[in-house]
Amino acid sequence: MNVLNEKDRVLIFDTTLRDGEQSPGATMTHDEKLEIAELLDGMGVDIIEAGFPIASEGDFGAVNEIAKRTKNAVVCGLARAQMGDIDRCWEALKCARQPRIHTFIGTSPLHRAIPNLTQEEMADRIHDTVSHARNLCENVQWSPMDATRTEWEYLKRVCEIAIRAGASTINIPDTVGYTAPEESAHLIARLIEDVEGGSDVVWATHCHNDLGMATANALAAVGAGARQIECTINGLGERAGNTALEEVVMALKVRSDIMPFSTAIDTTKIMHVSRRVSTVSGFPVQMNKAIVGKNAFAHESGIHQDGMLKNSETFEIMQPEDVGLSGTSLPLGKHSGRAALRSKLAELGCDIGDNQLKDVFVRFKELADRKKEIFDDDIIALISATGDASVDRLQIVSLRVICGTGGPAEAMLEMDVDGAELSATATGDGPVDATFKAVRRLHSNSATLQLYQVNAVTEGTDAQATVSVRLEEDGVIATGQSANTDTVVASAQAYVSALNRLLLRREKFGPGMDAREITYKEWN
Repeated sequence: MNVLNEKDRVLIFDTTLRDGEQSPGATMTHDEKLEIAELLDGMGVDIIEAGFPIASEGDFGAVNEIAKRTKNAVVCGLARAQMGDIDRCWEALKCARQPRIHTFIGTSPLHRAIPNLTQEEMADRIHDTVSHARNLCENVQWSPMDATRTEWEYLKRVCEIAIRAGASTINIPDTVGYTAPEESAHLIARLIEDVEGGSDVVWATHCHNDLGMATANALAAVGAGARQIECTINGLGERAGNTALEEVVMALKVRSDIMPFSTAIDTTKIMHVSRRVSTVSGFPVQMNKAIVGKNAFAHESGIHQDGMLKNSETFEIMQPEDVGLSGTSLPLGKHSGRAALRSKLAELGCDIGDNQLKDVFVRFKELADRKKEIFDDDIIALISATGDASVDRLQIVSLRVICGTGGPAEAMLEMDVDGAELSATATGDGPVDATFKAVRRLHSNSATLQLYQVNAVTEGTDAQATVSVRLEEDGVIATGQSANTDTVVASAQAYVSALNRLLLRREKFGPGMDAREITYKEWN
C-alpha cells in the first residue's frame, strides 16, 4: 500500500505499550503486553510501538516477541539517538514482518541543554543516528522531542537533516502538552510547505494532554496535512496522558462531513480493548470519559430519556454498538452452563482460552449465588481480576472482619505466604485499614499506598465493587485490581495483588527504579 497516495487515509500509531506504560504504576507484565499487542493488531492499528528495547531485558523480550507474533501491523521500537540504542532496537525488531525503528532526540533549548549539545553537535548526531537506523531498516521514523518549543529555523533544519538521512516518517511531538489547536495546525502546514523533502514523507503528530487539548491538537494537525496520529488506548500516558485513540478515531468517523479522513480501525472492538488496557494497567476509566466511559451512553435526565425512547439520535451522535458496547443485561443465572457463559463472553468481545474460562466460570457461579441480577459489566469485572495463583507468592485463604460503632474494626486474616499458611489479627480505623494492617503483619513491607479507589460495577446494594490499589516501595510502583460484592474482600485482593507485583518486580530489577526507566543522565 502506498500511503502517500492515499491523501484521506490517517495511520493510527498506538504507543500504549511504550508511552502509555510509562505512566507511574502502569507497567504491564510480559504476557499482558503480548495480549494487548494482539488486540491492537486485531482492531486494525497500523503501527504498534511495542516498547523501548534498550531499557531492560524485559522490554527487549516483549518487543521481540511482539515482532514475531504480529500479523498485520508495523511493529515499532523506540531508540534514543545513540548507536547502541538503535542496534538493540533493530535486534529486537528484525524478525518482524514490517519493522520500524523510531529514534528521537530533544531539540528545544531546554532539551538540548540536558545532554549539553550545541546545535551543530546535535545536528551531526541526528544525521549519523538516522543514517545508521536507515542502513539497518527501510522504515525509519524520527522525532524532535519537544518540537513545539523548538526554534522554527532549527526545527526546519533538523527535519531536513533527518529526511536526507533516510527517515520516511517525521513525528512532531508536543511533548509537554503546551500547544493549542491553531498552533498545531499552523506548525504542521508550515513544515510540509517549507521543509525540503517535506512532501515526500509522512508527517505525524504526538500530543500530550496537559492542557486537555491532545485530541483537538491531533485532529487540527490532520486537517493541516499530518497523516499519522500517535495515540494510546484510554489516553494512557505520562502526566495527564496522550491523545486517546478512541477519541480521534470516533471523531473522524462521526464528523466525516468536516474531517473527510478514514482509519483502518474496527471501532466495534474499542470497548473491549479499552477495558483490557484499564485492567492490566490498573488505571480505571473515568465515568464520564468520552467514548469509553461508563456514562458515555447513559441518560438520566427525564427530557433525555423521553427523547431517547422516541429517537435515539435525539441525544446520541453514535450508537453504543459502534464501539462494541452491548446495552443488554446478562440473561444468565446460577443454573447457566459453561457454553452459555462462553457465548455471552464472545458477544462482549472477550475471547478467552479454556483454562481462563474454567476459572471465570467458577467465579461466575460464586457470584450468581450472591447476586440476584447479573449484568454484562459484572461478567467483565470477573475477567478483569488481576493475579495468577500459579505464580503469586501471597494468596488470601480467608478473611473475617468485625465492625462496630463503639470501637475500631478488627480483621482476622489467613494467608498463604510462600506456601506456608499463616494467620494474623489486626485492628484499624475501619475495615479496610484493619485488613491492610493484617496483611502487613503476615508480609512485612514498607510499601506506601498511593491510590485506593472503589467503583461500583452496577447498581444496587448487591453490586460488585471494583477496587484499584497502587503501591510504591523503594521507587518501584505496582497496581492491583479486584472485584467482589464484598468491598472489603475486593480491597484485600487488590492490595495483595499489588504486593505480588511488587515482589515480582523487585526480583526482576532489584531495589530502586524499574530498569526500564532511563534518564538523561545516561546520554553521555
